[in-house]
Amino acid sequence: MDDLVTTEWLACELGAPDLVVLDASWHMPAANRDPRADYEARHVPGARFFDIDAISDHDAACPHMLPSADQFAAAMGDLGVSDNDRIVIYDDSALKTSARAWFMLRHFGARQVAVLDGGLGKWVREGRPIESGHVPEREARFDAVAAHNVVTKRELVRGVGVPVVDARGKARFEGSEADPRPGVAPGHIPGARNLPYSALYHEDGSFMDREEIRAAFASAGVDPAQPFVASCGSGVTANSLVFGAHLLGNDSVRLYDGSWSEWGSDPATPKELGPAA
Repeated sequence: MDDLVTTEWLACELGAPDLVVLDASWHMPAANRDPRADYEARHVPGARFFDIDAISDHDAACPHMLPSADQFAAAMGDLGVSDNDRIVIYDDSALKTSARAWFMLRHFGARQVAVLDGGLGKWVREGRPIESGHVPEREARFDAVAAHNVVTKRELVRGVGVPVVDARGKARFEGSEADPRPGVAPGHIPGARNLPYSALYHEDGSFMDREEIRAAFASAGVDPAQPFVASCGSGVTANSLVFGAHLLGNDSVRLYDGSWSEWGSDPATPKELGPAA
């Protein structure tokens, strides 16, 4: 299974006993959308709802931080997902949240995980079948082991020796636009580069081709073949950068899970305003 699958491929594979389809849609509060309600109203046949907020560390101060391996394993068991399944993730979100679920599943040991190119929007535009309501339960066991592909605030303060690439939009990165979260300062981590996650997608929501992805990284002064740390507002859109680098063969990218919601809310961390140096 490819890492980025087409709607045609998924349509042919639906119903395979080892295939699990997940709707990982999530939205910022300002969007006024309930992703679970949207899922129950319409989804790819057989798809299950991967709740990014629910499958998280609820004791963490920052939103939807990664849960423990045991918590993730329990959530996947409840969802009917095994680490041996072929897993295809899609979303119906402007934030391209399927990349977050892709990262989480791989972080905890899923062996075959793909993103549906173009998401639910492309599936629906093509007139492919949808269904509503709940999906029958399915027995599954997920043996979760966390990978070492996440960095902490403490590590970043000490220095990790690789660039930080921030996936937020230009205005939030430069600090000319206030952060949507109360108590979070404007700006960016000193020395960070800025590559908005949206630069990796076409207007129809499909991913750029490999050469376009490579060019987008280059335009931000980033070599996508080398290690870097991906950051964003709250650890969601940064995963599009991780996925983009993965498509180019680079699996040495790490995620700053706390991202700017953690860094920007700490008065002790250094912050910069303006464009990337």
